Amino acid sequence: MSELNLSVLAYRADHFHKTISDRTRKVYDRVASVYPASTFFFHSKAHRMALEMSEIRNGEQVLEVATGSGEMFRRLLKRNPAGVNIGFDLSPNMAAFTERRVRREFPDARMLLQAVDARQMPFRDTSFDHVVSCYLYELLDHEDIHKTLREIRRVLRPGGRLTAILIGQNDPMFNEGYKVCGKLVPAFWGRQVSNRMPAWVEEAGFRIEKDRSTRQGFYPSRVLVAQR
Repeated sequence: MSELNLSVLAYRADHFHKTISDRTRKVYDRVASVYPASTFFFHSKAHRMALEMSEIRNGEQVLEVATGSGEMFRRLLKRNPAGVNIGFDLSPNMAAFTERRVRREFPDARMLLQAVDARQMPFRDTSFDHVVSCYLYELLDHEDIHKTLREIRRVLRPGGRLTAILIGQNDPMFNEGYKVCGKLVPAFWGRQVSNRMPAWVEEAGFRIEKDRSTRQGFYPSRVLVAQR
């Protein structure tokens, strides 16, 4: 970390706070090695759209909250090779899996990946130009969504942007199927929150600039870009 001169960090080992959901962490720890398949089949189109909508410029400080198995993080490294890219995930196994993958592909990149609780991020105020999150809020309860949004606003500089990918709610048949999956394995599937997120984002002190929807196969996604 010292080689990267990541002055945006104020991290100590004892800052790893109690997890948002032990069950969610355990589930994603178990599926870390196979999770990339779901992104390839259902999420990659939304990732491309979100990256273009974000208007991230090379040389900026970028944070991804909940990296999963690293598909979006790899795109960020390609988009921002001269900047600093930091990512974290609640699941230690997922964070370690992602780090191994991206270190092999981008050995010289200025990056940091670790396991962190999104409710209490170990970063200084106004550290980042952009924060990106993909399919995160579906796994958080109401209170933790608001805590996470407040933390994101805190670490963003004034004028910085949040780009969020959500599971879309514009297909009634898909919605019914997702409810069933959420009841069967709530720690993995969570529940849909797309329709309520714009109001919650604005309540946290952001101004929504862009709002677009897309679909990959049967899987709908919604992308929001909001400015602090």
